[in-house]
Amino acid sequence: MAQSQPAQAALKIPRGRTSDGRIDYLVLSFRQLDAEVDAWCRHLIAKGVRRGDRTLVMVRQGLPLIASVFALFKLGAVPVVIDPGMGLRTFLRCVRHAQPRALVGIPLALVISRLAWQSFRTVGVRVGASSSLTGRRTAVGAEPGGVVPAELAATAPSELAAILFTSGSTGAPKGVCYTHGMFDSQVELIRTVYGIVPGEVDLPLLPIFALFNPALGMTTIVPEIDPRHPARVDPAKIIQAVNQEQVTNSFGSPTLWRKIAEHAQRHRLSLPSVRRVLCAGAPVPPALWEASRNLLPYGELHSPYGATEALPVSSIGAQEVLSETAAATLAGAGTCVGRPVPGVEVRIIPVTDVAIPSEAVMQACATGTIGEIVVRGPNVTQAYDALPEATARAKIPSAGGPGEGLWHRLGDCGYLDELGRLWFCGRKAERVETASGPLYTEQVEPMINQHPAVRRSALVGVGRAGHQSPWMVVEVAEGIRPDQALVRDLENHARRHPLTARIEGFRFHPAFPVDVRHNAKIHRLTLARWVETTPV
Repeated sequence: MAQSQPAQAALKIPRGRTSDGRIDYLVLSFRQLDAEVDAWCRHLIAKGVRRGDRTLVMVRQGLPLIASVFALFKLGAVPVVIDPGMGLRTFLRCVRHAQPRALVGIPLALVISRLAWQSFRTVGVRVGASSSLTGRRTAVGAEPGGVVPAELAATAPSELAAILFTSGSTGAPKGVCYTHGMFDSQVELIRTVYGIVPGEVDLPLLPIFALFNPALGMTTIVPEIDPRHPARVDPAKIIQAVNQEQVTNSFGSPTLWRKIAEHAQRHRLSLPSVRRVLCAGAPVPPALWEASRNLLPYGELHSPYGATEALPVSSIGAQEVLSETAAATLAGAGTCVGRPVPGVEVRIIPVTDVAIPSEAVMQACATGTIGEIVVRGPNVTQAYDALPEATARAKIPSAGGPGEGLWHRLGDCGYLDELGRLWFCGRKAERVETASGPLYTEQVEPMINQHPAVRRSALVGVGRAGHQSPWMVVEVAEGIRPDQALVRDLENHARRHPLTARIEGFRFHPAFPVDVRHNAKIHRLTLARWVETTPV
C-alpha cells in the first residue's frame, strides 16, 4: 500500500480540538507509516528482538499498536496480544502462560513487568513506547527517507505469526495460535465478503481490528475511546469523527452501536458516509437492526459471526434480517447469523462435552435440529498455545488428514435452516439442561427482552445438569422499579410461549457482568452462581 498509494492517509490520531470545534488529527500517510514501521524494526533489532521471539505488546491504540505489530511481523517475531482490561490477576496469568521473551510497552507496562517479575520472568528484552494519547509519534519518530528499509522476513504460511488471547467469557482466556497464512486468509475474506476497496476510511471501535486496515488500504481514524472501558464511550465524539472524516466502515460491538444509535436518534443525527458497520461480539438485538435504517441512510449494518479461533464464519446484513429473520428471532427461533463465507464449511453435530477423536465419528444433525457448531477453513486456527488438552477438546482431526485442516468446535449451539443459513442459539456452556430438555439463551432471552420494562435478560440454570431449574435474571430499563408487581407481569408475559413458560422464576440484577473486549457478552455462569448464593 505504501507503494501503490504512498500519499494516501493511513492513520489519523486525535490530539485535541480546533478553535471551531473540529477534531484536530495528526495525519500519517502510508509512506510515512511504512517508514515508521522500518524505524521500529531497527529499534527492535538494536534492543535484541529476534525472529521467532514471542513479544508481548502493551502499547496504546493507534500508531504505537500498528507500527510495533507490523514491525514485529516484518522481523518474523511473534506479537502476543492480551486484553488490557481483563483484570491484573488474569492478565498476569496469561503473561506467565505465553512466556514472552520480549516486551514492547508504555512506561507503566515496563514498571509492571519489574514489579510482577515472576509473571515476566521469561522477558529478557524490554522496549519502551510512547504513552501519549495526544498524537505524539512512537518513541522512534521516523520520517520517510531517513530510515533504511528493514529486510522482510521470509515467513511461511504455516509459520506462527501471533498469539491472540480469547476474551474468556465462558472460561479462562486461552492463547490462540495464528499463522501468517491464516491472517492472509482473513484479510482476503474480509475484503471479498464486504467489498472493501483501498481508499476507504475506517473507525475501529475495537483497537485490534485496526491492524487489518493497512493491509486493506483503508485509512484508520483512531477513535476517542478507552479500550479498557469501551462502554463508557461518548457517542457524540464517535458521531462527530465519523461525519467529519467521512468514515465508510466501522467495527464495534452491539453494546457500543446501540449507544451510538440511541444518541443519534435523540438528536436526529445520521451517518450518511458510512457504507457498512460490522457489529459482532454478541448477537445484534432486533431493535438495533431496526435503528440502523435511520442511522445508516446509505449503508447497511452487518453482523459477522465467528470467534477468536475462527473469524469470519458467516455474515448477515440488515436487509435480510429485517425482511426475513427478525420476526422468527422474536418468536424463539434463535438469531440468524447468515450463510457461511466462501471457503468455510459449517456442520452441526450432536452436543457433547467430551473430545471427538476424528471426523470419522462425527455425526451430522438433520436440517433444523439444534446441535453444536463446528467449522473448517483456511482462516480457522489449529491449536491453542501450550494447551494440548484444550486443543484436543476443541479440535477434530479431518478424515483426509492434516492437509484438510482441523474442524474447530466453536462452543456454540445452533442449526442450519433449509436455505443453508446458520442460526445461533447460545453458548454450549450456558445451555440450561432441565428434566424436560435443554433451553438455549438466544431462543429464550429475545422473547423476554420484548417486555418494555426489560433492558436485557439472561437465562441461567440452577442445580445439577439434567435437572436444572431455569431462571431469568433481568436488568430493568431506566426509570423502572424492580418490584413484585413487575415479577408478576413478567411471569404473565412468559406464559405466552411454550419455551418461556418453563421459566421458574425472575430475579433482578443492577448491572450484568460482561466481557472486557466487547462489553456485550453476558457472563451468565457468574449470574447463575449469583442466583444460587444470593437470597431473594
